[in-house]
Amino acid sequence: MSTPVPVSPWWRDASIYQIYPRSFADGTGDGVGDLSGIRARLPYLASLGVDALWCTPWYPSPMDDGGYDVADFRDVDPVFGTLGEAEALIADAHGLGLRVIIDIVPNHCSDEHPWFRAALAAGPGSPERERFWFRTGRGRDGELPPNNWRSRFGGPAWTRVPDGEWYLHLYSPRQPDLNWEHPQVRAEFEDVLRFWFDRGVDGFRIDVADGLVKDPALPDTPPGDETPFSGREGLHDIYRSWRKIADSYPGQRVLVAEMWLPDAAKAAAYLRHDELHAAFNFDFLVCPWEEPRFRSVITKTLDNHRAVGAPAAWVLSNHDVTRPVTRYGRSGDTGFDFADRLHGTPVDRELGTRRARAAALLAMALPGGLYVYQGEELGLWEIEDIPPELRQDPVWIRSGGTDPGRDGCRVPMPWSGSAPPFGFGSGGTWLPQPAEWAGYTVEAQERDPGSMLSLYRRGLRLRREHPALGDGELDWLPLGESVLAFTRAPGFACVVNFGAEPVSLPPHEELLLASGELTADGRLPADTTAWLRLL
Repeated sequence: MSTPVPVSPWWRDASIYQIYPRSFADGTGDGVGDLSGIRARLPYLASLGVDALWCTPWYPSPMDDGGYDVADFRDVDPVFGTLGEAEALIADAHGLGLRVIIDIVPNHCSDEHPWFRAALAAGPGSPERERFWFRTGRGRDGELPPNNWRSRFGGPAWTRVPDGEWYLHLYSPRQPDLNWEHPQVRAEFEDVLRFWFDRGVDGFRIDVADGLVKDPALPDTPPGDETPFSGREGLHDIYRSWRKIADSYPGQRVLVAEMWLPDAAKAAAYLRHDELHAAFNFDFLVCPWEEPRFRSVITKTLDNHRAVGAPAAWVLSNHDVTRPVTRYGRSGDTGFDFADRLHGTPVDRELGTRRARAAALLAMALPGGLYVYQGEELGLWEIEDIPPELRQDPVWIRSGGTDPGRDGCRVPMPWSGSAPPFGFGSGGTWLPQPAEWAGYTVEAQERDPGSMLSLYRRGLRLRREHPALGDGELDWLPLGESVLAFTRAPGFACVVNFGAEPVSLPPHEELLLASGELTADGRLPADTTAWLRLL
């Protein structure tokens, strides 16, 4: 009698689609995406070939930061729908074989959260303020912030309240940081996890997962030094307790971290068997379009994850970064840096699209999980000419207009038709869509076998069907300078040509898929990826 082959946990090789609810689909006609819009488009996600969807925050919020300023972690904002609709969405998705991951935002809450309102009302020295980071200021009359920390959205990380104390906010002043040394904070979020697990969610994406624990001494730091509030040792204890909760539920519930940490090995340490399941690979996302850089990132990632028994999580874009078509089409540096988005520098969109197609097949072929941000599969580009009066990102506001912020990657999805709102809903759109998107709608691309959407569908289908793809290992294949190539057993090879001239493919039985047409003599052009069935 043969021994059953163990089934790998679903999250080790899943393809997960990120939804930014405000911009995905509008079911109510008010110009803002919502849960009813998402429910109506679930068949699209199933046909795309993904295994799960991840929704960014749908909680009640004043929307100072697109919902990441949460006023109530156990409900749904009316702009998106109701708690009952969220439960129906989860059930509908499960009915189509799609799992559902939602955001949790444990580093901070909204200034309209009942806890923070109580803290302001209670005054200095009160128990209510101990759940946050209230401190007296420096200077003769406490007129200076308690330390020199800077907000990641620009400006000081401290705001003074009328009674003279200051509170910490690593992001917007409307997002006060919670004090994770306080037992009530820990207990609250453990209960929030259970609340949503009880309603059927399959996991959480943890916002600012590296930032919960702060150095209680609140020391001054040199510019750019985030060690007092990022990646601190106390995080391990928090996530071990969260893992126990996730493991207590059936169906392999998952915890995925957003961690922008400079030390990849340190980040992987949070993915040990009793902590988090996965973390986004941002080194891959920000990597410039250069073969040595990609090879180095992939090698280090796989080495670090193998050491802790965790899968990598490959990602090319999300709701916070410049879209790949624009990044890869820039002249000069093609990576991404929050400090300089290169806004307004020239973009060769044809080149960027070619490279984005090649990058997509590279990411799909690597061992581990894959995340796709809405619109990435349509080849959408960053919208950089949004009128200033329509921009809503607090990064734009806090920087005094010097940083364009993240609105350009959050423009609502084009679904159908020849003019805005392109089937997004029956009304307008909360951010303007370019008329040029008429050729990039889902409807238009479904009719075109050469479209980006068709490439994603074929790639995701092969990724699910081919026994070599998904979780596992790879072996590098030496094919010369400027060519990144690897094999995966059984019988698969991926070849990416980063160089300027076409290159010969290794011996193979079949071309499974390519991001662009081969040359007449069967060579792989520049900025193109090929998947091969080996002899």
